[in-house]
Amino acid sequence: MKLRYKLWLEVDEGKAFGTGPYEILKHVEVFGSLNKAAKELNISYSKAWKIINMVEERLGMALIHRETGGMSGGGSYLTEEGKNMLRKYSSFMEEADQALQQLFAKHFS
Repeated sequence: MKLRYKLWLEVDEGKAFGTGPYEILKHVEVFGSLNKAAKELNISYSKAWKIINMVEERLGMALIHRETGGMSGGGSYLTEEGKNMLRKYSSFMEEADQALQQLFAKHFS
């Protein structure tokens, strides 16, 4: 038997941040493009854009700065708020996993 769980952050309007937005931000940081991030995650660009837009609205902060095409081809990068959110969520999930694994072992081993 093993422990399975999902954790996310909510605001009054509903789900605000979880694994999906986290993965999108992580991939944007690596690839410098929301479009490339979406392709790597096997989701459409429009779905990735809608997810990030919803998260930004619910959290009240910009997570990604988007530059439109042109000669340089455009791209996306994380804002300071986006970098902070990525770091905080990663740290939170790591600590939560450790705590939940300990509780699981205590009660089910």
